[in-house]
Amino acid sequence: MGWKVQIKKKVRKKAREFPRVAKENLLTLIWEMEEAGPVRGNWPNYSKLGYNRHHCHIKGGQPTYMAIWEEIEGDINLIEVTYAGTHEKAPY
Repeated sequence: MGWKVQIKKKVRKKAREFPRVAKENLLTLIWEMEEAGPVRGNWPNYSKLGYNRHHCHIKGGQPTYMAIWEEIEGDINLIEVTYAGTHEKAPY
């Protein structure tokens, strides 16, 4: 069974300004989460941030871009991408 991935409006708006590589990697990450779920150990610097929160880097270098997402419990498998942007501004 697949997962449904929701992306916050603020994240969608901010992602328009990302470098091409970061945009492409974010879309790939979302596609992988839809197919295989929220645990993405195959991505750089992936880790759990706490109960049902995860993060990974989507572009290395200076600045580093990352994504943060949460598993939403309920009747369906739902993931919400709550942040995508530079590492320096990440809401840990």
